[in-house]
Amino acid sequence: MKVLVACEFSGTVRNAFLRRGFDAWSCDLLPGEDGSNRHIVGDARDILDDGWDLLIVAHPPCTRLCNSGVRWLHVPPSGRTLEEMWRELDEGCELFSAFWNAPIERICVENPVMHGHAKKRIRGYREPAQSVQPWQFGHGETKRTCFWLKNLPPLVPTNIVSGREPRVHHASPSPNRWKERSRFFTGIADAMADQWGDYALDMLAA
Repeated sequence: MKVLVACEFSGTVRNAFLRRGFDAWSCDLLPGEDGSNRHIVGDARDILDDGWDLLIVAHPPCTRLCNSGVRWLHVPPSGRTLEEMWRELDEGCELFSAFWNAPIERICVENPVMHGHAKKRIRGYREPAQSVQPWQFGHGETKRTCFWLKNLPPLVPTNIVSGREPRVHHASPSPNRWKERSRFFTGIADAMADQWGDYALDMLAA
């Protein structure tokens, strides 16, 4: 089964599927962090027609789509213009739309809670199928993540642990803070590979 993990440079989700024997590849504009030859550097939209069985969009750019940043569409941050903010919103919605409407049977797109302006701009939009927390999958912290799912079941929590600290949100400012905020949790990646991998194989065999 061919699995494409788009918008991922860390290899976390890709490697979870590889460990279970799937033909998994990651793709991002950045080089792969682990130097794997299973990473494609480029725009993932250019390879959506390459016969994938499962698409997971691990962390698409979401700054302008997420509800927490909707204020910048009315009062832009210092040094930016409203025109730039709305243009970046349109670009983010177009990227989300390309993944959500890709010619792939099974799709998961990950994103934070989305505001209404974004929802109206996404082609074929529907509400997320579920939201998950790291503490449901073995990581004692909070970071709510929504999954938009096509022909995939919601993930079932695998290891509920104590700890409700928003570690990533409270991380100190640094040049690499954005990388840490976009890094996927291994426990969630393992659950994806176990649950969605088996589900997709069952569907392909049916």
